[in-house]
Amino acid sequence: MPKKSFDTIFMHLAADLAFRSHCVKAQVGAVLTKDTRIISIGYNGPPAGTHNCDEEWPEQGCERDARGSCSLALHAEQNAILYAVKNGAKLEGATLYVTLSPCLACARLIFSAGITAVFYLKSYAAYKGLAADEGVNFLNKFGVPTSQYNLLE
Repeated sequence: MPKKSFDTIFMHLAADLAFRSHCVKAQVGAVLTKDTRIISIGYNGPPAGTHNCDEEWPEQGCERDARGSCSLALHAEQNAILYAVKNGAKLEGATLYVTLSPCLACARLIFSAGITAVFYLKSYAAYKGLAADEGVNFLNKFGVPTSQYNLLE
């Protein structure tokens, strides 16, 4: 039996982590790796110690901000990066696997953290009804390659 690639393994893990999300609108998972080793994981949801949206507001989720986004949630890639930094991990040269392409704010964080490649499953622009994937465009413009990953089960 052929061995699965690390890309496939890490993307499957990101997809599985999405099921941990407490968001009632979208579940997103992320895995940060370096040299075929996992540095950190994350999924979208409110900061630890606040509210779990699916428990507190199971029907509608948390309040929306002025742009219609969750008022409490951290994005999966933000959680993965923050946990890595909190624990002293070096992110320079890391690769990010995420189930939804990064928004522009996350793309700026990814770039600033020194992450050098991003693989994603689905388009944030398609999910939000936007004309373009601004985060993907930002990363590509500044030399961080992004690839939409075709996850074969």
